[in-house]
Amino acid sequence: MDATTAMYVAQGIHGLAYGMVLFLLASGLTLIFGMMGILNMAHASFFMLSAYFCYQFQIWTGNFWLALLFAPVITGFFGILVERFLLRKVQRLGHIGQLILTAGLGLIILEGVKVIWGTESKPVLVPTYLQGLVNLAGMEYPVYRLFIIGISLILLIILSLILYKTRLGMVVRAAVSDADMVNALGINVPVVFMTVFGVGTWMAGVAGVVISPILTVFPGLADQVGMDAFIVVCVGGFGSIGGALLVSIICGLLNSYGVQFFSQLAPILIFIFMVVVLTIRPMGLFGERE
Repeated sequence: MDATTAMYVAQGIHGLAYGMVLFLLASGLTLIFGMMGILNMAHASFFMLSAYFCYQFQIWTGNFWLALLFAPVITGFFGILVERFLLRKVQRLGHIGQLILTAGLGLIILEGVKVIWGTESKPVLVPTYLQGLVNLAGMEYPVYRLFIIGISLILLIILSLILYKTRLGMVVRAAVSDADMVNALGINVPVVFMTVFGVGTWMAGVAGVVISPILTVFPGLADQVGMDAFIVVCVGGFGSIGGALLVSIICGLLNSYGVQFFSQLAPILIFIFMVVVLTIRPMGLFGERE
């Protein structure tokens, strides 16, 4: 394989890895909105918070795997507390109340991490066997980026099986369609919604951990990746996991190849893509008209 082809493939892998991180973040966001109708402006802040938790766990234990396990769980628990004790209180205010509350919460998280961890970038190290390159089909690939792709695909499969092949998934989808009927059947709908919010926040937490060794951990992490995630949700269609996956991959590839070939336009390529798609389909690629 010649050098040019190898470069194209390598950039494709970089883009796919970033796209899968976007998917983890965006799928949690689209799950929360699609299932509950909550516009969570603090979603990217939870993503950043989990990256800081990962850094702190690694300082305490020196073990990346423990950080990967516990940081998203703690982040998901914070999400559950937010849904239970904050979002429910403003439910009667509709989307305006949700936007104001979650936007304010995002600012609190931002200032909180600055106070606790400072404003300097914090490095997260991965185990030695996830560093370096691996030779596949005569080409060398970054091991850690392949790991990101793999763990994202595993979570995609698990999420799909839970939503469409289990009784829990059936209850969640039914609660979205007709919460009163599901509640009349003896199922605690508020607990179902709280669980969905926690799972969505946990997925953002996983994304925060896996991207932290590549981007490092710093207070601007939420802004750097969060906007791309909101674009993914809008373009893919609110509530569509499949749309989030497809658009995440496209945005990841646009980012990767854009930096390589159109460096001056790279920061706005995703926005151009969004404008084109939403001009043709205002509800997104897989969104449904109300």
